[in-house]
Amino acid sequence: MIPTILFALTMSALPLLAQTKPATHTMTLDDLFRFQQVGSPQVSPKGNWVAYTVSTVDATADKNTTDIWEVSWDGKQDRQMTYSYEHSSSNPQWSPDGKYLSFVSDRSGKAKGSQVWVLDRLGGEAHPFTDVKGHLSAYAWSPDSKKLVLAFWPDEDAEKNSKAGKDKKAEKPKPIVIDRYHFKQDIQGYLTDKSYTQLWLWDVATHKLEKLTTDTKVNESNAVWSPDGSRIAFVSNHDTDPDRTINTDVFVVAAKPGSSARKLTTFPGEDGGHIAWSPDGKSIAFLEGSEPKYWEYSENTLGIVAADGSAPPKLLTTKLDRAVSSPSFTPDGKSITVLVEDDRNQYPASVDVSTGAVKRLVDLPGVARGSNAKAGHTALLWSTDSKADEVYALDGNTLRKLTHHNDALLAELKLGATRDVNATSKDGTHVHGLITLPPDAVAGKAYPTLLFIHGGPDAQDAHSFSTLRQLFAAHGYAVLNVNYRGSAGRGRAYQQIIFADWGHYEVEDLLASVDQVVKDGLSDPDKLAVGGWSYGGILTDYTIASTTRFKAASSGAGMGNPAGLYGVDQYIFQYDNELQPPWKAPQEYIKLGYPFFHANRIHTPTLFMGGSKDFNVPVVAGEQMYQALRSLNVPTELIIYPGQFHGFTRPSFIRDRYQRWFNWYDKWVLGKIDAAVKPPQNTQQANPTH
Repeated sequence: MIPTILFALTMSALPLLAQTKPATHTMTLDDLFRFQQVGSPQVSPKGNWVAYTVSTVDATADKNTTDIWEVSWDGKQDRQMTYSYEHSSSNPQWSPDGKYLSFVSDRSGKAKGSQVWVLDRLGGEAHPFTDVKGHLSAYAWSPDSKKLVLAFWPDEDAEKNSKAGKDKKAEKPKPIVIDRYHFKQDIQGYLTDKSYTQLWLWDVATHKLEKLTTDTKVNESNAVWSPDGSRIAFVSNHDTDPDRTINTDVFVVAAKPGSSARKLTTFPGEDGGHIAWSPDGKSIAFLEGSEPKYWEYSENTLGIVAADGSAPPKLLTTKLDRAVSSPSFTPDGKSITVLVEDDRNQYPASVDVSTGAVKRLVDLPGVARGSNAKAGHTALLWSTDSKADEVYALDGNTLRKLTHHNDALLAELKLGATRDVNATSKDGTHVHGLITLPPDAVAGKAYPTLLFIHGGPDAQDAHSFSTLRQLFAAHGYAVLNVNYRGSAGRGRAYQQIIFADWGHYEVEDLLASVDQVVKDGLSDPDKLAVGGWSYGGILTDYTIASTTRFKAASSGAGMGNPAGLYGVDQYIFQYDNELQPPWKAPQEYIKLGYPFFHANRIHTPTLFMGGSKDFNVPVVAGEQMYQALRSLNVPTELIIYPGQFHGFTRPSFIRDRYQRWFNWYDKWVLGKIDAAVKPPQNTQQANPTH
């Protein structure tokens, strides 16, 4: 009787416990790794389920782990499908016949490296589906579920080592022989003449692997099967030397081994992106970028083209002047659903195929990502200032939440409120941004403020959940994010004005926004800090070389001397086409390198950071700026994180980076330092010539 009574009492108490609100607290670094990163929604063939990924942090193993989940369309069932304790699972897809849920994993199987694995929908363990020797990047099911198209880069050495057997000693490392114009890329590393990702057909029944096209030494990507399975559309650059141009186009090829591809688009810049077939198989939707020289400031326009090449491409959203992404046709083929990046938001919209008329579908502040549609159902990720990404169903003009992975954690946290900031720059340009205040902010109080600058530059700070904003807000700082000129979301002219003129308009916009929040009484003008990563780190270098108003700075993966990175990073096309080579325009490089060539203007204590394996903005650029400030006796530190690329993945290093930011800013901005250590006394305004 006693166990029964206790059970009854416990069960009767559950509703009361559920009604008790958990104690709230401001966000800490421990909370950072409690968040679950939701991604990659994929709607099932009948539209009754959505597969997606959930990434969590394994603190003990010091790594991120990703698994596959699925949620029913009504949101009533949500379950985990894989348990990748040692090896993550990603890129979920459904076989069109509904028999399998597939995914990519590098767990142990017949072959080493990432392979396609499948889960039988009737039950049982996941098992490997492919056994290719190479670097698999993507795959797609044929409509009859009998074939896969694989995008991978064959690795002959891996095949040789596999044949040699496990008991044989590993071969000695060989020299890397390079003869390509574009010869390095972050994560991929050095690119040889064999480093091309191409398309292959994989027969599900026989496991026979055959190359799809006859082309060699070109990259092929974004493969999509036609509705009847007879053709495959994909994106590639077939110029004589593809490394020297960004002229990608949309191609169509018969879904048979050794077929010749037909080019459908002719724009000399980027055509492609995410592509989609119309339901009748007659048209293909694609994205066209800006003219080649504006590659780094490109704004994608939606286009359609006849799949048989009988008519030239037609651009649909030229009047919108906003970047679009993720096109998918509606079942009747009369409209295309896209995501529109627009002034601190990104929303789903419908584009009429015949007229190009654009209709906004969700009129709420927030950011939509990862849209996917099947059987008339559209799923996407949605995030706001106070809500982390979750999977939502798009029901007409309404978002319906399907997953709740972060609800409990967010209910515990006191979050800082985020509001819009609108400023006027030096030349009258209207600049938009955001400011996030500490959770217990008091009206009329001015707070220490961190100007944190986004990278890109063609990105934007938007009304999406940001752990960085909330962590610094919880630490007592107001966090200012500015969509300076060069940012996305405000049209092509706004982006492209910084072409070959880095560190000019951006700095003016940043400083004007700081002036605005000081004027609004939100920010303490005597307690200002600045920092950023990637182009945000570059702009940090430009900013501290333009003014001494900031008490501390942190430049992550930044650069103060473009000449020092020519041939060292992955942006050779941009250097040669936007700036010209250094020997043709040496004064241009000196002008744009003013943080380095005029480092004596810098008096701000600055922390430099970078990953040792970063080929995007190699750490040598930060080392150069660090050495300049060290030579000038300006307080500075250099932190190099071993084994990290441009984007960090090791949780302990991500935590360490935050803690060092906190320590650095607290020391120099808030004065939390030893009495013997004083910040520099020079408060004169610098006056650089750009």
